[in-house]
Amino acid sequence: MMTVPRQVVHVDSPTEQRNPRTEDIDLMSTIGILGMINAEDRRVPAAVHAVLPQVARAVDYAAEALRNGRRVHYVGAGTSGRLATLDAAELVPTFNVPKDWFVAHHAGGEKALRQAVENAEDDAKAGAAEMTASVESGDFVLGLTASGRTPFVLGALAAASRRGARTGLVSGNPNAVRPQGVDVLIAVDTGPEAIAGSTRMKAGTAQKMILTAFSTATMIKMGRTYSNLMVSMRATNAKLRGRMVRILREATGMSAQDCSDALTESGGELKVALVHLLSGVDVAHAAAALEANNGHVRDALNTLHIRAS
Repeated sequence: MMTVPRQVVHVDSPTEQRNPRTEDIDLMSTIGILGMINAEDRRVPAAVHAVLPQVARAVDYAAEALRNGRRVHYVGAGTSGRLATLDAAELVPTFNVPKDWFVAHHAGGEKALRQAVENAEDDAKAGAAEMTASVESGDFVLGLTASGRTPFVLGALAAASRRGARTGLVSGNPNAVRPQGVDVLIAVDTGPEAIAGSTRMKAGTAQKMILTAFSTATMIKMGRTYSNLMVSMRATNAKLRGRMVRILREATGMSAQDCSDALTESGGELKVALVHLLSGVDVAHAAAALEANNGHVRDALNTLHIRAS
């Protein structure tokens, strides 16, 4: 039995409008349907490009929070919350970050990741309670909502702001009123969906692109890469050790044996092995240089007066 919502709210958003380009989508062949969807998807990168200055501000806020020992929080409902949860989960194995650096808050909890939880996204008090229980002054909280008005998300952002956190909002609705207290608004206009109101499509794709760029750029700013290589891994098994040796070879141009020996001497610490190989100092001095530079390989090399290539 379907539950009737307690109230009906009209959302003035491009994502809710009917798309004139896809009105005959149900008359198309299978390849025609896919072609129409793909044509709409190709509009997303340009829409994301238009909001990169705002994404950059969010990255800088996040990096500042992490440098000061604080955390980054994602808040979302439905597709937005699921995408945010996925992004936070993938950062741990990809960049070997502490598990509490990025925390995802999804309306309705874990159950809502697999199925819809009625009215969860409309509960502003629940969103506020999530922040009251976990956000501290100096954190950065990024909310995501296709409509730009999801009560759970807006309630969370308001509460986070009151607790002294900086806040940002990724919205798929450029027509929505900017919530009071939001430090950076990322309003991406992907236009009408191929299927009216199905924000898991272009709006969701835009959110995924923004999240991936936001978190990756934050990791780069935090020194979790060297050049375009992942250097914050640890050798916990033979497969990862092989990958780490390949990374060292890419970064240094040295032989597999030299890189393997350096990794062993460094106790499986890839960054230490890398600085050791590039600078020629022993692993103890390489580790000390990294410690003094918050784990940034290039800064450590500069400290050791070695030009980072």
